[in-house]
Amino acid sequence: MKSALIFGLVGSVLGAAIDRDGEVPTRTFIFPDFPGGGQPGPTRLPEEKRGHIEIGGPAPDPEKVQIVGVTYGGTGCPSGTVSHVLSDDRQVMTLIFDKYVASIGPDVPVTENRKNCQLNVNLRYPGGFQFSIFSADYRGYASLEKGVTGTQKSTYYFSGQTQQTNTQTDWKGPFTGDFLLHDQADSASTVWSPCGENGALNINSQVRLASAERAARGVITNDSLDASFKQIVHFRWQNCTS
Repeated sequence: MKSALIFGLVGSVLGAAIDRDGEVPTRTFIFPDFPGGGQPGPTRLPEEKRGHIEIGGPAPDPEKVQIVGVTYGGTGCPSGTVSHVLSDDRQVMTLIFDKYVASIGPDVPVTENRKNCQLNVNLRYPGGFQFSIFSADYRGYASLEKGVTGTQKSTYYFSGQTQQTNTQTDWKGPFTGDFLLHDQADSASTVWSPCGENGALNINSQVRLASAERAARGVITNDSLDASFKQIVHFRWQNCTS
């Protein structure tokens, strides 16, 4: 059982990521109910806007943007449990996880309630440009009994900078099935990569479960039918102003 994390660049590169995803056999994805009937925070996009990407400025030549390396570690991705595949143009990267599963229950160790993965992605791109993370899509499978609450959270930041961008979605049981979530980062909290140098993007993601019922059980994992735990990160480019 595996799960995957996909990075895409806006424009033609993101299109390639979406096309690649479309080749994977999937079941119908259903949005879970969110606490209090409200929206997740940050908000998810309406269905008709899904797949339409906002671009903050002209993007660099895709042939000059490359993912040149990745390092990782964490309880959700211990050493030797993550593999990665680069597309032929080296602009779309898929990470495949073997151990990114969180679970909760009366006979489940508390250490299994939360799993995280710290990723460092080294990007090479032309001078005069910088990029930011402004949204992320999560696809996975959850089985939550009544009283169990699940959380998916990611924090994005660049090496050497203190500012961060966060996306988070919470939902509560009872729920069983596939989910597809879209998190939109608040524009006021958007952080940009350094100008005039390559950007080392850090992504600290986590899934965690909590329960108000001692006997209740829950799990957030990949779908056994389609290797479905995926995160698609949307980049926004702009020209450097200085």
